[in-house]
Order: sequence, then C-alpha cells, then structure tokens
Amino acid sequence: MAGRGQNSLEAGLGVASFIGTGWSRREVEPMSDHAVVIIGGGPTGLMLAGELALAGVDVAIVERRASQDLIGMRAGGLHSRTIEVLDQRGIADRFLSQGQRAQVAGFAWIRLDISDFPTRHPYGLALRQNNIERILAGWVGELAVPIYRGREVTGIAQDDAGVDVELSDGDSLRAEYLVGCDGGRSLVRKAAGIAFPGWDPTTSCLIAEVELDVEEGEEPEWGLRRDALGIHALSRLEVGGSVGVMVTEQRLGAVSEPTLPDLSEALIAVYGTDFGIHSPTWISRFTDTTRQAAAYRDRRVLLAGDAAHVHFPTGGQGLNTGAQDAVNLGWKLAQVVNGISPDSLLDTYHTERHPVAARVLHNTMAQTALLGAGERIDALRDTVSELLSMDEPRKRFAGMMSGLDIHYDFGEGHPLLGRRMPDLDLVTTDGVVRVFTLLHRARPVLLNLGGPGGFDVDITGWADRVQLVDAKYVGGWELPVLGVVTAPTAVLIRPDGYVAWVGDGRHLGLADALTTWFGSSTAAASSIERTNSCAPGTVTSLLPESPVRTTEQETLRL
Repeated sequence: MAGRGQNSLEAGLGVASFIGTGWSRREVEPMSDHAVVIIGGGPTGLMLAGELALAGVDVAIVERRASQDLIGMRAGGLHSRTIEVLDQRGIADRFLSQGQRAQVAGFAWIRLDISDFPTRHPYGLALRQNNIERILAGWVGELAVPIYRGREVTGIAQDDAGVDVELSDGDSLRAEYLVGCDGGRSLVRKAAGIAFPGWDPTTSCLIAEVELDVEEGEEPEWGLRRDALGIHALSRLEVGGSVGVMVTEQRLGAVSEPTLPDLSEALIAVYGTDFGIHSPTWISRFTDTTRQAAAYRDRRVLLAGDAAHVHFPTGGQGLNTGAQDAVNLGWKLAQVVNGISPDSLLDTYHTERHPVAARVLHNTMAQTALLGAGERIDALRDTVSELLSMDEPRKRFAGMMSGLDIHYDFGEGHPLLGRRMPDLDLVTTDGVVRVFTLLHRARPVLLNLGGPGGFDVDITGWADRVQLVDAKYVGGWELPVLGVVTAPTAVLIRPDGYVAWVGDGRHLGLADALTTWFGSSTAAASSIERTNSCAPGTVTSLLPESPVRTTEQETLRL
C-alpha cells in the first residue's frame, strides 16, 4: 500500500497531527498495515467492514469488547430500507429468519402502516441488536475481515499518507484511512478535533435487565406508560425469566454509571414500588442529548453511526441510520483506496449523509416533545394522530421513518434520480432476475431498458467497474410517497442502490455520471460487462462474435 511503512512515517514527520496520550512516532514499532481500519465492531462498523471486503479492500476492525457478545437490551429492530440494503447484499434472509416481521414504523408511538408501500419488504423486523451483530459478524467472518478484540484506541496521528493508531495494549496500526464507528463518545471524533454541536439533555432514562421479587398475582402492569415524568416500560423478556425495565428519572441522571439503587429510586417515583428488583444483568442510562458532527470527514479520518450523530432513541432510527451510513461510505472509500476515484469522492459522503441524520435528529426532537405530558401536549398529540390517520400524511411520515423516502440531491431530473432503485423483476434472455440480485457484489449497474442496440455514447472505458444489463420490465414504476413515475429507458445504479443517472432515450450526461461516480474512462477496456443471467456473480462479456461466460473467480477480479 502506497505511503505505508516506517519510511513513510519519517518522511511525514513534519506534517503529522498528534492527538491522544503524548505518543511519539518512535514508540510505534512494530506496526501492522491495513488499507482501512475501523474503530468499533457494532452494527455500523461491521456493515462497513463487509462493504469494504466485498470490494477487495484490506480492512480490519478494532473492538474494545473481548467477544461479540452484547450484554443487555440495546436498540432492536430493522426498518424497511435497512432490510432492503441487506437484501442488496444477499443476506437479508439471515435476519428475517431470526426476527419477527411487524409494522414497526411509528411517530411518537403513533403507528404508521407501510404494508401498502411499493417494496418487497413493506414491514420492519423486530430483532435484538445482539442478534443483528451476531449475524453481521458471521458475514464479516466469511469475508475474512480481522478483528482486533479487547483493545481500545488511545491515540491517533494522521499525515498526508495515512493514519497511525495507538492501541491500549501498546500495539499500533497503520492505515490509509481510519473510520470511527465507536459510538456517541467517540474517541476518534475527539482525537480528530471534529466539533459535535447540538443540544444538551433535558431528560434521562434508565434501562435495565433485572429479576423481580413479587408474589404471584402481584406482577406489575406490563407495557408502555406515559405520565408527567416521561415514558416508562416494563416487559417480561422470557417466561419466568428476567424483566426489561425502562424508566424516566425525576431529574437528569449523574454522569457516573447508574446503580441498582438509582433504578429502585426511579421505579418507586413512577410506580410506587421497585417490585423487589435484584440481580441486574445490565443497567444503563440514556438521555435526549442531540448532537451531530460538524464534519463527517477530516482528511483521512471519517465518522459513521453514533460517532457522527446521537439522539433520543424514539423511532428506532439510530442503528438503521448507522448501517446506511456504512453502505453509503463503503463503496466510495473502496474506490478511493483501489485507485479508481480521487479522494474528493469521499466528500460526497458528508454531503449526502449529513442531511439525512440532521432530519433524524429533527424528527426525534419533535417526537420527544409529543411524548411529554400535560393537557396542551395531549391536544397537540391528538391533532398529530388525526393528521397521520389521513393517507397522504401517513405516507410522508412513514416514508421518513422507514427510510424509504431518502433522496440525495443530484440536481434536477427524473424523480428516480438520487432515490433508491426499486427491486424490480427484470426480464432477460435467460429468465427473470431481481435488481437487488445484481447488487450482491456491491458493484454499480447500468441497466439498459430501451431495447437492443446499446448506448449512443462510448461506455467501454468503464468495463472494469460497471455491469451492463440488457433487460425489459413490464409494469408500472412506483416509488414510496411519490407514487407512479415515468418509466426510464436506462438507469445507472450505484453500489448502495441509489440511482445516479436516468436515461430518457438520449443518454445525455451518462459519460459525466460514470466519471463522477466511478472514475475516469479506462482506455484499455475493450468491452463493458454484460449480464443476462439471474445467477448471482455469473457475468457474460459481450464480444464481437458470441458471449464467453466467465467463472465466479474470474468475475471477482474484473
């Protein structure tokens, strides 16, 4: 990897930026090299590692936990768009088989039904974070991504060629790029000096798994509760087993770690009893602190997930936003590392994802306000509930909460531009193939729907990067919220599933779009990859005479 090794360290001595523990370059040997190092092995970090590995990038994860085990209740549930993203990689069934499909989308506890949305997954998935992580870790393991466990970052230093990372065990790593997926208290964000503006907390909640000591017939009223203090919940996690507790505290909690007496006090204030709680498996505190990184990138350091944005967990959007951060960043970072695109492509990560998270922060603050108590808030809540019972408002809010309405601003054009590509059943000469199947290898797709004859611009220079698929689609084109749109004659789909260019028969701007997103044309390329098969990873290269089918192993090197 260019720029790595001890010589590059010495060469960059004058331009390095050191932040952390007083660490100097003379203390970093021996050193391990990776193209990308990810700090944090939660859902965001795992998803990003998988995306990079699919693109052949040498990536490693540093995770403070000694194992993937996750103690206690965490954010659980996948929204429709996140399930689609997993489907684009061919792994959605792994999650669907372990969770419960349900209409999980909602706004301040007001249910939003998406069963009529035009998607193959018009639902959410109830699935605990420990299961989500376990499945993602299995996928990443299949891709042979190394994970350095039981270690934390104690310092970072970046220069013009890469980033040095000091670890708590005295070891160190060198990478071309470092990505902080290390949570709301991100050391990477702090070390890089990236500002984290926002709003301080106004309320705090305790969440725990405990045992109860109550007489038979005296069990508490299970379920959600809302009062003058805030929101609370009690749930039996398993028959005769531990109980999940969430309770709003009377006052903002202390900075220190919460204790069993803290939980007991909070329960008594709300329920008049602590139900004899004992033997806690896990107790944690969260607040409605709302903050977002001012920049998602500082030269060779990037942020994703909670390291880039934190908010009150209402609506279950945090994990989903983080996973989609990873899918947006992964292919871009891979192209930069692999020398396909200039590093300016990474600036589009902030441009696209910062507004998405800003919208999440905005709607969670609105939801938190609606979950308050008092006659005036009740009146407002009733009004919002009535509004969301109407079809058009329901669709708009459900599109937002499910992630299906995300729109990246690529300028004026067809309604598809900058939006998710629908998972259509395409008709090819070899049979029917789903659009998402074409994205399993995380490669861009140029979909020709205008009949044989190809394009009136020279696109052979992108043969090593882009799949060209000739197909037909019989049926209407419908998008969530927007409804039916005009059928295009061609579509350029990015690896993250978003549409980068739409053709109307003239193919104007196609070469520019290919260059913008997938690098300059390669003069050595002789043909663009074509696929007419519904078998994932099987590619046909169109030659002057007859097609020659390549093997899976050969295809992955294209």
